[in-house]
Amino acid sequence: MINLLIVEDNPRLRPAIVAGFQNLPSVKVLEAFDTGEKALAYCFDGESPPDVILMDVQLAGKMNGIEAAVAIRREYPRLPVVFYSIQDDDDYYRSFLRAGILSHYAYVKKSNYLLPEMIVPLLQDAIAGRSFIDPEIESRVQEVRVKDANDPMSLLEPNEQEVAQMVAQGMSNLQIAGRMGFRDKRTISRINGQIYTAWGLNETTTDEKVARTRATIIVNCGRLLTWDEQGRPYALDDRGTWVSWDGR
Repeated sequence: MINLLIVEDNPRLRPAIVAGFQNLPSVKVLEAFDTGEKALAYCFDGESPPDVILMDVQLAGKMNGIEAAVAIRREYPRLPVVFYSIQDDDDYYRSFLRAGILSHYAYVKKSNYLLPEMIVPLLQDAIAGRSFIDPEIESRVQEVRVKDANDPMSLLEPNEQEVAQMVAQGMSNLQIAGRMGFRDKRTISRINGQIYTAWGLNETTTDEKVARTRATIIVNCGRLLTWDEQGRPYALDDRGTWVSWDGR
């Protein structure tokens, strides 16, 4: 028996999905919510988490489905999740890329999996630790990945873009704070941290000076880069593969 949590914000579709699964002897629906926040509270407040979550990507709350899954997985690592969506939005694919989800998941289009009995094999595979992504979604994820690699500034909010440009000019946090009208240079430190997170720099270094230098390189070369443990840089090619970067 699969203990299933459903997170779907469509008020008409949600009860229909619940009813469909309740007619299957292999699935027990524990709860059905319209927001990631409610799903998060349920997982944290209950005695045990569900076996798997069926998660819509677009939700009614502040978190999208991918963000909710990441928050739940902080407490329950690799808790199985099947994402499904009708949304074809770059921001959702960016959320998926940033989440770093590697296993115990599926990401499919709703239109390709209309019936509960079609979803059950995905739930079973996710529980078993396998992963599956619809070819159409995988293609769009790679498209967004390459697009962002060739325009790293698109991953930053306007104030973060401004700070990144000034960091690349060699300005100190105090100088940047003065230029932008902030009284506390710690505000710039926080913005730097957001830049490093958006560009994955806090995943490859714990040294702020190194992260700052690498952010400068990214700004000046105009493409997203990553570094291995030996400090060797890599850039994404047109196929979405990380390849050695020689500075050109």
